[in-house]
Amino acid sequence: MAAMAEPTVAPILTRPDRDLLGASRTATLATLDPNGRPRLVPCCYAADPVRDRLWTPIDEKPKSSADPRQLGRVADLASWPVVSLLVDRWSEDWSKLAWLRLHGTAVLLEPADSSTPTLDERRLAIDLLRRRYPQYRGHDLEARPVIVIEITAAVRWAAADG
Repeated sequence: MAAMAEPTVAPILTRPDRDLLGASRTATLATLDPNGRPRLVPCCYAADPVRDRLWTPIDEKPKSSADPRQLGRVADLASWPVVSLLVDRWSEDWSKLAWLRLHGTAVLLEPADSSTPTLDERRLAIDLLRRRYPQYRGHDLEARPVIVIEITAAVRWAAADG
């Protein structure tokens, strides 16, 4: 009897999605606060080159709290890990406009997580973030949490000619 093939799951991110993610420098992360209000925060990010996954660091730029675990978005994830991320391309030439809204679930990858898969993922995330944003070469990202977003759905729009 022949072995059954593993079922394949189509990727959520398309080539144009990945192109837009690569070209855009920032995104807006949306979480829900304890009152159910959206909390929107601009963020830097890096896309996993293989999986439908993104990472956004809790970097060393000035924050409302010195403790990254006290930040609103981090507290929001602890109680409700559902997030959205909006990436857009703006142009005065409206035929080039585009946006991508990603929905997913997010968790923190903590520096103290020492399991090999988590450690390997943190290393990959930090490496990709530093390649994408040279400013991070001076940040101690290894000592800070990284948010990992598992993408569950994508909604996209581009101008007809864009």
